[in-house]
Amino acid sequence: MFYYLFHYLDQHFNFPGAGVFQYISFRAALALQSSLVITMIFGKRIINYIRKKQIGETIRELGLEGQNEKAGTPTMGGLIILAAIIIPTLLFAKIHNVYIVLMLISTVWLGSIGFLDDYIKVFKKNKEGLKGKFKVVGQIGIGLLVGAVFYFHPDVVVKERMTANQQSAYSFDDAISSKKDLTLPKYAPTPIKSIKTTIPFVKDNEFDYVSVLSFMGDSAVKYGWLIFIPIVILIVTAVSNGANITDGIDGLAAGTSAIIGTTLGILAYVSGNTIFADYLNIMYIPNTGELVVFMAAFVGACVGFLWYNAFPAQVFMGDTGSLALGGIIAVFAIAIRKELLIPILCGVFLIENLSVIMQVFYFKYQRKKHGLEFAKANRLFKMAPLHHHYQKSGFHESKIVMRFFIIGIMLAALTIVTLKLR
Repeated sequence: MFYYLFHYLDQHFNFPGAGVFQYISFRAALALQSSLVITMIFGKRIINYIRKKQIGETIRELGLEGQNEKAGTPTMGGLIILAAIIIPTLLFAKIHNVYIVLMLISTVWLGSIGFLDDYIKVFKKNKEGLKGKFKVVGQIGIGLLVGAVFYFHPDVVVKERMTANQQSAYSFDDAISSKKDLTLPKYAPTPIKSIKTTIPFVKDNEFDYVSVLSFMGDSAVKYGWLIFIPIVILIVTAVSNGANITDGIDGLAAGTSAIIGTTLGILAYVSGNTIFADYLNIMYIPNTGELVVFMAAFVGACVGFLWYNAFPAQVFMGDTGSLALGGIIAVFAIAIRKELLIPILCGVFLIENLSVIMQVFYFKYQRKKHGLEFAKANRLFKMAPLHHHYQKSGFHESKIVMRFFIIGIMLAALTIVTLKLR
């Protein structure tokens, strides 16, 4: 909103300072500050309102130290995160940008699914919440929408690097006549539709989903969505559930998401900037730079939420926040063509997910081979997800969270480094 207002003032009235709103870095900084203000100042009021409504967490008996002390802690704090993301984005981003529109839709969509789950748990007194199949249907729905938009929308394009022959054939008549210094263009002047993405540890650093259908010949491009959309659905569902599982101890999901979000924001900035994309020799994606504003709000919301969610938590985000955080990360990564880096960048989510899967399969294997009692006494982990395993081992929540943060930072650095590892 403010972008359009100050753009108008700059164009028609030459209003002093109005031109600064054209810079993504400036608007991203304002979005970050605004989200911090919303979470840290207005968040307290929301927490008090939730407490008055007696929207407290019902604790399942898991035998964890300090568990009972958390009973009655206000939940549905994810509403604070959602507000801190949506409001600054509406204020400072270019709303007509297709990527921004899709990120806002994804935020509201997944936040609504999580809110419905929390509502059933808290107000309907049903500990199971929304049935898993309905959650999955909702996640598939947003994945289908995101995949279709990214595949078919005319504004979702890339600019490919020009070959030496293309550069030599480029016309410089106007520049020559004006006797200006010439610089060969690095990218083709016309963007194209493509479902190429970034892949680590490969020389060209790019992978085209259409290549999977190469056996179809010329029809492969026409039916590329048969590969792309299911992959998008899988990624959105997996990362969303991964964030949900990680949200098990104070501050873990919010802090990890902030680290991931910061990395994605950096990748969005360099991918949407011709100079940086050329320097790093990565894919140039027009109009994705605007996503930095959204991600700045996202990071600010996560960090600000830690003000109240760090140990001992004054509020829990609930599924309202955790499902939305994971889904946002997934959709954002797909938007900037970095979704195949998710196993590295979201390694904490992946480890947490895998620990649950491994625990279940190992238990079933032991039960089948040695019986139920043996399986109960010889589990792979003391408890799943993995953070509960360390809690059972005697580690304090704060130490577990901090060490997971350190691992998250290491994985974030590795993700950025992969851009040059070929």
